[in-house]
This record gives sequence, structure tokens and C-alpha cells, in this order.
Amino acid sequence: MEQRHWKKAGITTSLLGYGCMRLPTLPDGRIDEVRAEALLNTARDAGVNYFDTAYPYHGGESEPFVGRVIAKWPRESFYLATKLPLWQCDSLEKAQQIYRSQFERLGVDTIDFYLLHSLHRARYDKAKALGIVDWLWEEKKAGRIRNFGFSCHDNADGLEHILRDQPWDFCQLQYNYLDTDDRAEEIAGDRGYALTEELGIPLIIMEPIKGGTLANLPPDAAAPLTALDPAASAASWALRWVGSHKNVHLILSGMSAEEQLADNLSTFAPFRPLNTAEDAAVAETARILHSRIKIGCTGCRYCMPCPMGVDIPDNFSIWNRLGMFGQPDAVRHQWTARFPDAEKASHCVRCGKCEAVCPQHLPIRTALAQLQTELDAL
Repeated sequence: MEQRHWKKAGITTSLLGYGCMRLPTLPDGRIDEVRAEALLNTARDAGVNYFDTAYPYHGGESEPFVGRVIAKWPRESFYLATKLPLWQCDSLEKAQQIYRSQFERLGVDTIDFYLLHSLHRARYDKAKALGIVDWLWEEKKAGRIRNFGFSCHDNADGLEHILRDQPWDFCQLQYNYLDTDDRAEEIAGDRGYALTEELGIPLIIMEPIKGGTLANLPPDAAAPLTALDPAASAASWALRWVGSHKNVHLILSGMSAEEQLADNLSTFAPFRPLNTAEDAAVAETARILHSRIKIGCTGCRYCMPCPMGVDIPDNFSIWNRLGMFGQPDAVRHQWTARFPDAEKASHCVRCGKCEAVCPQHLPIRTALAQLQTELDAL
């Protein structure tokens, strides 16, 4: 199992970390504890030593489940990460209440990696003003937290604001070979990665396979990769691309099935950084996928709020997923079962308010009508 050394912390973690947000579930939605525990045990036996959970995962059941599993392991055999849901913390006292309950749910005295969960600039500034950030540094001094950091869902400007404000032990970012531009609302991209290198802050990667979408590529987009290695999975290329960056200390994967775990273990044991030809092939795959985008929306949300309640960027995100990856069944489910009807493009009255403020000067009204027709026809 590939390992990475954390110089400041003086520890060594497996490059592959187990994300406990997408554990296998039963038909009623509860965690399938038998399968999930077997997956975690298999990962640990193969050399994975970093396990990541959070207070809200699986409706609040991930932490207690992980706690029951790790109680059977030697404490020195793994590193444990969890996160504070700041959106639930309107006071320091509320944050402290949740924090203390996490130790009880996990059954531990110390948490190896503790994160402020899902930061953007405004959420961070509020947490700092409430005294939550300073208090958690005190918790680290007391030894209850070993490494203090954050996960970030902001663009590069927001990330830089947070990164430069504290002597963070690490940070966790979304990063994959498709989302390298920093213009999107929640993606710091290549610029965000470069900032972590510049500041010497070790980086943990989340969503390296873009929520699973990079594991199922259209044939034309996959062609440059399969030409080099027909047996390699699409997911392995995404993971190797991320792991080839020198400041990436750990890559999280939310493995929900046995075949996913087996494929990832084969990718990281042994791990092979991309060579020049392979890096060029990944870049060509990204170019092909970008060429299939339906509309060049960056998700900046300058067009919001829509007077009629249409979530314009989210409509475009689903439409672009259809264009880039196909996957009509998955897109249909997202469109019909998971996307609120009240926010769909059909409610657009063509007032033009959105187009007047769009930095990309996109034909939003025409595009909304077209995407509604295409997605309804799936």
C-alpha cells in the first residue's frame, strides 16, 4: 500500500483513505453494517490506515457505526477523521455540544484529524467570530485533537482567505482532472492546489472521481486511456492523476461496494504516478469531456436568485452531466427523483434578469427551455 509521510505531524498515512459517507445500505436506507464492516476490515488488512467520517453522514449514523468497528481494532493501527458541521452551530456552546457527542459516538479519547466541515468564506468568518476556531486550537493543545484543519467548498479566492488566516495542519479539497478551473463557485482547482503547495499545507483530496462520474466515461472520452492500458479502470486513472501531485498526502474514496474497494486497492498497491504519455492521455480525456458540455456555466451564481425560484446553475449542472457523460438513467433519476420541481427550468418566464448579470453572457433563457425538453424526454 502506497504511503505518504506527513513531515510536520511526524506520521505516515496510506495514500488511499476510506471515506465513510457512501457505505452500503439496506433497502430501508440504513447502513448495511455486515457488508460495511467487512469492507472496512478488508481495507485495513490491506494497509489502509485512514478512516474519514462526519457528524451528518448517513443521517448521523456513520460516526456511531465507525465507532463500533474501530473499537475492535488496536488504536495505534489507524487514523480517525471527523468533522464539525458548522451550519448547525449558531453558538460556541452548540459547537461544543456536538463536538463532545462525537467523542462519545466514536468511542475515542482523541481524534487524529478534526475538520471544520464544508467551509466557504462566510461560514469560516462566522465560526471565527463565534470563537469556535480559537477554541478548537485550545482543544488541540489539550491533546484531544492531533491535527486541525478544514474541508473547503469554495473557489480559490475563498480558499486563500481561509488558508492564510491560520497555521492549519492540513486542508481537504475537491480536486479531479476535469475540474481544474477555479472559476466555479465551489472548486478551487489548480490554483487552489498551488496555494497549498506555496503555503506548505498538506492536502487531502475528496471527490477525486467526481462523485463517481469519472468512473463511467463515454467510449470516445475513454479512448485515449484505453489505448494505453485497456485493462485499467476509468476510476484508476482519476486516482492516479490526483496521486501524482506531490503535495497530495491522502486521497479519500467513498467505497460502497466490494468491487470498488478491490479496484482501488489494486491502484494503490503498488501505486504508479502518471508518466508523460499517461498525463497527456488524461488531459485529452478531459478535453473531450469539456467539448461535450451543453453550456459553459461556471456555477458562479451571479444569476441567482431567480424571481421564479429556478435554480439556474443546478439545472445547467444536470444538463452538462448528460452532455459530458451520457448516463441517461442516472441523469433521469437525478432530474425526476432528486431535483425539486419548484426549481426546474419550466418555471422560467423569460424575464431576462439572469442574462443581464451573467459574467459569461450565456443565452440562459433559451438554454433553460432546451434543457427542460431534453431532460423531460429521458
